Amino acid sequence: MLWQIIGFSALGSIGGLVGGILLALRKKPFSHSASLLMISFAAGVMLATAFLDILPEAGVVVWWAVLVGVVFLFLLEKSLIWYHHHGDDCDSHAPILITVGDTLHNFIDGVVMGAAFLASPATGILTSLAIMAHEIPHEMADFGVMLSLGWSKKKVILSNLISASVSIVGAVGVYYIGVVPLDLLLSFAGGLFIYLACSDLIPELHHAHIKAPVTNNFSQIIVFGLGIGLIAVMTYVLH
Repeated sequence: MLWQIIGFSALGSIGGLVGGILLALRKKPFSHSASLLMISFAAGVMLATAFLDILPEAGVVVWWAVLVGVVFLFLLEKSLIWYHHHGDDCDSHAPILITVGDTLHNFIDGVVMGAAFLASPATGILTSLAIMAHEIPHEMADFGVMLSLGWSKKKVILSNLISASVSIVGAVGVYYIGVVPLDLLLSFAGGLFIYLACSDLIPELHHAHIKAPVTNNFSQIIVFGLGIGLIAVMTYVLH
């Protein structure tokens, strides 16, 4: 199980860098419509993983822990935004703030993946895939901001690789601690996934809806459904 945790936690967070790395190396950026399709897929995957696998695996869902997960990410994002806008030199601080925020987020992802594997290998695999699906468009956005603010491609890729590797530390740490309150951790993880899908991903799709043609919106709905369907099928097969 330890090697499964290491492998899939690396896949979940470090594998999620593939979009950002491709963005950094490509001469032609990804189209906005393509990015929205990835976001649609990630939103479907995260919601389905939360409701079809993580929360049911918790056994008795501790709803206050779900709420804590939502509030925690809300406060984390608000604090980073506040610090960014009140810094003396916002542009120069932004890449550092992004890296610090991502590092903390990746550590939490690792803890979540480790707890999911302790619940069952199937839940661990699905949780890792959901995290990777979310991280791909998320890291693309981060890479784009850091490159636009003057960081070199090499520096951006290296800093994000180091930040993403922290997830392995969180996952392995949970494994070695061994005795953890799985119902609380899985409920907390469900809250994180619900918040990320409903607060970060879906609003981006609605915001883009204003200027997007009808065909693009229809494609996003289809891909959103595919994300849910994929997790539903994988949950059934893996369990």
